[in-house]
Amino acid sequence: MLLAVAAVALPGSLRAQNPTLIGTVGPGFSISLTDGNGTPVKHLDPGTYTVVVHDRSDIHNFHLFGPGVDMATDVEGIGDVTWTVTFADGVYTYRCDPHRSTLIGDFTVGNVPEAKPPPPPPPPQKLLGKVGPGRTISLTTAAGARVRGLLEGTYVLLVRDLSSRDNFHLTGPGVDRKTGIAAKRTVIWRLKLQVGAYRYRSDARPALLKGSFLVKARPQPMGGGAHPPPPK
Repeated sequence: MLLAVAAVALPGSLRAQNPTLIGTVGPGFSISLTDGNGTPVKHLDPGTYTVVVHDRSDIHNFHLFGPGVDMATDVEGIGDVTWTVTFADGVYTYRCDPHRSTLIGDFTVGNVPEAKPPPPPPPPQKLLGKVGPGRTISLTTAAGARVRGLLEGTYVLLVRDLSSRDNFHLTGPGVDRKTGIAAKRTVIWRLKLQVGAYRYRSDARPALLKGSFLVKARPQPMGGGAHPPPPK
C-alpha cells in the first residue's frame, strides 16, 4: 500500500526532466536519501522531484513526509517504487515507521527560518546546610529560607559542620553524602537532585536532628523538537 498526499504522478516524459533522488531502506538497519550523485540530501530547492525508493527489507518501510507530502512503502513488501513529489519550503522527514527512533533522517527545502539556539542553562542554585553548634540542623536557600521543595536539577550545597558530636547526612534519589561525626569541617557538594523525597539528619541523633524536602519535575519548555510531528 502506498500513502500519498499532494504527490502527483506525471507522464514518463515529464518525470525524466525532474531531478532524481534515491531513497534506500535495508537490507540491514540503514536508511538514506541521496541525490543522483550519491550525496546525502540535506537541503533542496523547492520544486518537483522524482524519488526512486529501493525497499530492501520486509521489516522496514520508507516513509517520506513533510509539508504537502505523505508517502510510504509497505513494511512487509520488498521492491522498487517511483514517486513524483513536489517539495515546498519547510522541513521533510524520511524514516522507517517500525524503527522510527533509529532509522530516521530529515532535510530542509527552500527558505526555512533557522532555529534559535536554546538559552544556556542557569547557574546551579546555591543551598546552605548546617549542623551545630548545639542541637540544630538546617537546610536553607542562599537567601536564608528553609528548603521545603525544589525543582529537579543541579545544585551546589555548602555544608557547615560546626559540631563535634553530629554530622550532616543527606540522602535521596541518587544522593548519599555526609560529613564525619567527630570532625568539624566545611564542604561543598555539587548535587544532581532528581524527582522524589530527600532527607537530611545527624547520624548520631537521627530522631532529634532531621529534616526533609521534596524535589518536583521541572516544567518542560514549549516548542517542537528537531523533527516535525509525524502524520497521523
